[in-house]
Amino acid sequence: MAKDLELEKKSPVDASEKSADDSAKKQKNAKDEKAKKNSKSGKPKKSIVKYFKDAKSEFKKVVWPTPKQTTRNTVVVIITCALAALFIFGVDSLFGLLNRLILG
Repeated sequence: MAKDLELEKKSPVDASEKSADDSAKKQKNAKDEKAKKNSKSGKPKKSIVKYFKDAKSEFKKVVWPTPKQTTRNTVVVIITCALAALFIFGVDSLFGLLNRLILG
């Protein structure tokens, strides 16, 4: 039975189907290449206008924070930066002290 399957796979009908599929793929690739070339040669003004229209529509979807939320977020950022600065200052001071003790 396995030999029958192998013979079916090698039949000339399959070969002709494969060549037809290959030629169809080549035609499709050629069409895709032409479409790419045509899209590149399109008018740039239309694409710029489309870009700004799309940007405008996206800005309408944005949920902007309230002034209260902005103030809270700003305070959190300032406190985080201050804590990070204190930590770095502490580590730097510690290494400076150790450096002075070791090198005399």
